[in-house]
Amino acid sequence: MNLTDHGQPAELHPADADRLRAARFERPDAIPMTFHINDACWDHFPQEALAEIMASHPALFDGAKPPDLPYRPTYLPNARADQPFTDPWGSLWKTTTDGIVGTVTHHPLADWSALDDYTPPDPAEGDGMGHYLASAAADTAGPARLPTASLRHGHTFQQLVDLRGYENLMFDMADADPRLDRLIGMVESFNLALVERDLAAGARWIGYPEDLGMQSGPMLRPEHFRRYIRPVYQRLMAPARDAGAVIHMHSDGHLHALADDMLAGGIQVLNLQDLVNGLDWIADRLKGRVCIDLDIDRQHVTVHGTPADVDALIRREVDLLGSREGGLMMIYGLYPGTPLDNARAVADAMDHYAGYYA
Repeated sequence: MNLTDHGQPAELHPADADRLRAARFERPDAIPMTFHINDACWDHFPQEALAEIMASHPALFDGAKPPDLPYRPTYLPNARADQPFTDPWGSLWKTTTDGIVGTVTHHPLADWSALDDYTPPDPAEGDGMGHYLASAAADTAGPARLPTASLRHGHTFQQLVDLRGYENLMFDMADADPRLDRLIGMVESFNLALVERDLAAGARWIGYPEDLGMQSGPMLRPEHFRRYIRPVYQRLMAPARDAGAVIHMHSDGHLHALADDMLAGGIQVLNLQDLVNGLDWIADRLKGRVCIDLDIDRQHVTVHGTPADVDALIRREVDLLGSREGGLMMIYGLYPGTPLDNARAVADAMDHYAGYYA
């Protein structure tokens, strides 16, 4: 396989080439757009309607064809209704809806007395959530795909919450409990082994997804983020940065108080929510500093507005946050409760405005 100076395959699939150009502000041919159908949707919407959205907007689904109907997704182990799941860290997950990731109801280190006998999972045996995330193969028929990998969602801060419980963790940080540093070291060592494994396998784009924000503020104090979480992020991202891989970070929630510290780790692509953070704030504080992977509203306009409102929102986002140089990607996640007409309007608008700057 021939590689460019950036380390990616010389003849790259057009969709992946545009992602890289957008991330690097190198004039992509189109704005990379992704439409994701949450697994729960296949039980809540007419399956024929979802298949039609996929079939009529192939670029939004990376060319994937609709599944054969009737379709039953393979749910994540922590997203199976009434099937409690204990993950490799010992946290117990429960959900009431197939396809919707549950919540942790048992924290294995809620009592610090359990720490001395605690053994973290082995990174050689999986990603920490019961499955193994290997880098996407670059050698395929036709143009090569960009080798891509990701840590599990909730790899560091949320992993600590799962182990200790949210309230306990907040007190640990406030009290500067030395046992917390020991626990963070366990989690970091596990994650670093995964990052190094994926880079060794050829990954050129690595995701670091976890949620740090709530609806109107961060889940932890900024000074605690700087003390406990930011240094870990920087050490986890350093091997990817040194290898020339693109660093992609996802976080739901309101990120105003954390964004600058997040970017200090070398993030090149930041996936964040649009209306939760405010489009004007995103434009003022982030546009041009980092490639914005915009998470299109799932709470207000797409749920309660009209198809015309949906189109207007996406056009405004593209106009405000995009540029001919790149720096913008967009993603939409469809969940139960959204009118199908609005879901179609999202897909139509994403297809239409992808070429806005072409």
